[in-house]
Amino acid sequence: MARIKDEKQYQLLLKRVETLMETVQEDTPSSDPNFIELDLLADLVEEYEMEHYPVEQPDLADILKLKMYEMQLTQKAMSEILGVSAPRISEYLHGKTKPTFLIARKMHHKLKIDGNLILA
Repeated sequence: MARIKDEKQYQLLLKRVETLMETVQEDTPSSDPNFIELDLLADLVEEYEMEHYPVEQPDLADILKLKMYEMQLTQKAMSEILGVSAPRISEYLHGKTKPTFLIARKMHHKLKIDGNLILA
């Protein structure tokens, strides 16, 4: 199968994918020409994006800040949930300290953070 050669080609194919996404619905049969075209072009676009626009994995500090925002938690409230001191939470938020395995498990279970992101 061909690959996307440059940014111009990528932009054109991306527009085509967006157009096809408006046409192809969940109940569109996989034998439909638009479905097939969308499937193929989406794979090409994804491959190009992975190579040219890689998404970096967020660090634990950013994940914790997001969780605090989503759950409307203060550092003190988070420290109570995880059973650590508020200064320890501050160290996690500033990337100064990594959690122990026990605290990582609590982050996973109580804050619903993917374990792979915690231990990265």
